[in-house]
Amino acid sequence: MNKNINRSILVVAAGLLLTLGSCKKFLDQQPITAVGPELVFKDIQTTRAALVSVYQQLTGDNGYGLKLSVYFPIGTDETQGPTGAGDGGRRDFPLYVTTSSNTQIFAAYSQLFKGIQYANLCIANIPTMDKYDGGSDQEKKQLRRMVGEALTLRAQFYFEAIRNWGDLPAHFEPAEVLATKDPFPVRTDRDILYNRLLDDLKAAEDLVPWRNEIAGIGDDQDERMTKATVKALRARIALFRGGYALRQDGSIKRGSDYQTYYQIAKTETNDIITSGQHSLDPSFKDLWKNQVGGRTVNDPYGELMFQATAIGRSAAADTKLGYYNGPTVVDLATQSAATGTSGVYILPTYFYLFDSTDTRRDVTCAAYGDTLASDGVTFYKRGAQVTGLFDGKYRRDWLNPPIAAGNYLNNYSGSKWQIIRYSDVLLMFAEAENELNGPTAAAFNAINMVRRRGYGKPIGAADVTVDLAGLSKDDLFKAIVRERALELGGEGTRKYDLIRWNLLATAITQTKANLTQMGASVNMNAPTYMAPPPSYVMVAASLPNAMYFKGRTSSDDLNIGGLVVNSLYKTAPTSTPSGTAKITWVTSAISTGTGSSVTLNHYANSFQTLKSELLPIPIDAITAYGGFAANMPQNPGY
Repeated sequence: MNKNINRSILVVAAGLLLTLGSCKKFLDQQPITAVGPELVFKDIQTTRAALVSVYQQLTGDNGYGLKLSVYFPIGTDETQGPTGAGDGGRRDFPLYVTTSSNTQIFAAYSQLFKGIQYANLCIANIPTMDKYDGGSDQEKKQLRRMVGEALTLRAQFYFEAIRNWGDLPAHFEPAEVLATKDPFPVRTDRDILYNRLLDDLKAAEDLVPWRNEIAGIGDDQDERMTKATVKALRARIALFRGGYALRQDGSIKRGSDYQTYYQIAKTETNDIITSGQHSLDPSFKDLWKNQVGGRTVNDPYGELMFQATAIGRSAAADTKLGYYNGPTVVDLATQSAATGTSGVYILPTYFYLFDSTDTRRDVTCAAYGDTLASDGVTFYKRGAQVTGLFDGKYRRDWLNPPIAAGNYLNNYSGSKWQIIRYSDVLLMFAEAENELNGPTAAAFNAINMVRRRGYGKPIGAADVTVDLAGLSKDDLFKAIVRERALELGGEGTRKYDLIRWNLLATAITQTKANLTQMGASVNMNAPTYMAPPPSYVMVAASLPNAMYFKGRTSSDDLNIGGLVVNSLYKTAPTSTPSGTAKITWVTSAISTGTGSSVTLNHYANSFQTLKSELLPIPIDAITAYGGFAANMPQNPGY
């Protein structure tokens, strides 16, 4: 652990920041003071407030409010980052030019370890409370739930750190304890850390209640995790433990005995599925527009299983979702410059990975910017080029209640970053089941439930028009690789999925090749690493070179009768239809020419396998070790 982190953690150990309150939202509570552990872990209320401080480390600019969600995971076969060259900051990550002195990297690293320390304090202190064993039955269950949550949050912080930086110091006790034993611990092999996290989560499962048991222990239904969250995270970590990773010796290899970990993932996800506690929202658009966009405390289906809650419109506790990503907004009256950073863009090849009737396309991909009317509520759409498609799951025009007119330069939205959804559980089950037992009926059913919802079909009824069947084990795996892209696009999972499958280099190489061919109107090649796009998009010359967007429409559906008047899959009309605006679509701007609007000019420019699969250890984390810097060696290639 670096010296700067130790110093700040020791301060926290002496006086933990408390956040107290009684609002409906669990995390909608304001800090009041710093006090010692003997007062923090005094009763149920103060202990719950200490747990809030652990949850809060998920969010803010240095957490899933910005860096962990929309800085680090970009630059895959789904998305690319902002236009322009590397800047020593946010632009570096999707270009794969990040250095150890990048201005954005150390704060995120530090916040993850801060979250680990806060969790450690809860894990160490709550079981020593008198009420832990001597309270009422309800009090004991509430305190045990809190320990389980702290174990799970620590696992999430560590998991995020490992998948970005690889091997890390082991820090499973409060810092003031570790400081007396080994103040400058060496980096521990990621597999050892993962094994510890899996054991911790197994213990947490017995402490955290199912969703339908929460009221029985006297807790409210809110954003806090339930047993299914713990199991889902354990499944996710097990798949990474059984997957490929860049190791300290410079090789990419799989962890030992990987099928053991696929079995863990299968068991955990099957437990969630058979519990009946969670289900899919029947409408993919409703899920994102009305549940996530509505910033609901508790969605009715339980699909949103783990989320980073945002509050306060501040860098410490809110998110910039919908500002850094999502469609930009122009004020109708002033026509002033669009607000929003435009930091995440959908690749044209990813847009055309979706079937024409897949409802997820127009949710995940936003082909418009917004013009805000004078009423401060109505948004009119402005067409976007295929080289400038916004990712669409977090949109300011979907926020309910909306941010008041005139406040769009305030970056913070209160949007919650989704860490785990139930559809991911189904896809993890399908992957693990297929790996262990081949393409069974259970594996097909899990992926087909996700697909049926994606196509607007009844989730529980077989449907030959969308269901997969009769695939080999290898082909079902490739279908899962594609389905995870379609279902989870823009949710920060793709980069890390491709790494654990050892497919990131292949995906970037083949995507670059198809972008080149698409821009040249040359037939594209089906990817070898996943199931292919629809055959009718592979002939680039048949795709439209222009789209005609309706004027003054508030529709957010990119189809004929919605935003546009011509087909996305056929050559464009030669003349502009009345009442529309012509927007450049599939042209050479995708792949040739100069300038930042050319997609290939800023797509994963410097990706280098055996290096780019990890971020560099921040230089501050190395130099803080002083004479013990050898305990914190840099990652391969940096």
